[in-house]
Amino acid sequence: MKVENKTAVVTGGGAGIGRQLVLELLARGASVAALDMSQEALAETAKIASTDRLTTHQVNVTDRDGVESLADTLTKSGVDLVINNAGVIQPFVRVNDLTYDQIDRMIQVNFYGVVYVTKAFLPHLLTRPEAHIANVSSMGGFLPVPGQAIYGASKAAVKLMTEALYAELLDTNVGVSVVMPGAVDTDIAKHSGVNIEADSDSASYSATPADKAAKIIVDGIEDDDLHILVGSDAHLMSLANRIAPDSSIKLIQRQMKSLLD
Repeated sequence: MKVENKTAVVTGGGAGIGRQLVLELLARGASVAALDMSQEALAETAKIASTDRLTTHQVNVTDRDGVESLADTLTKSGVDLVINNAGVIQPFVRVNDLTYDQIDRMIQVNFYGVVYVTKAFLPHLLTRPEAHIANVSSMGGFLPVPGQAIYGASKAAVKLMTEALYAELLDTNVGVSVVMPGAVDTDIAKHSGVNIEADSDSASYSATPADKAAKIIVDGIEDDDLHILVGSDAHLMSLANRIAPDSSIKLIQRQMKSLLD
């Protein structure tokens, strides 16, 4: 589905990949509704975009009633594309050291947030001549990362739900993509309230710039790709995990061990 002259909804549109998705979609001729918890972040996105094709909406994706109310408003003028991008990471600690509040937050934001937004907009998308849903999972959704176990579990749930949604909607006008980024250069740790001090070994990878990640994602949507891998690390680890799952897990463990120690 080409995004030119389409209307898109992007969650987490105030910062990081979400902001860059908003800017990329606008650059390709789409109109965009950016959703985020932070009004300040949304205002900054609007200032950068500087166009009347962008509207901003403060909402918490874990607030089902708020999401449904906003969807009712936005769909009155038509929505063709929904990108579920909003997400948070967990503190870099073992499952044994996570609190239940931290676990609940991962599941609520990363999984239920996607479910609520998808459920709110899908009935409308099915009425459009063509439409698309793209849900952002993670490389951590197919490759277990020590210190991010619950985050990875929430993203794995997004991946499998999205793949099942793809199968359910094959005979409809709605395309479906699941996005699996590797390391992307954003402030997700800060926005998640997580302090990560990586040493040179654990930070030896090259993170994909957020604007490049957004371009890859929108390219994949326009090509109607089911799986959209973002970054050389995601491509490499996807292959490694299929060929030698035990070895790929041990490789990640060695890379991340210093963050846990």
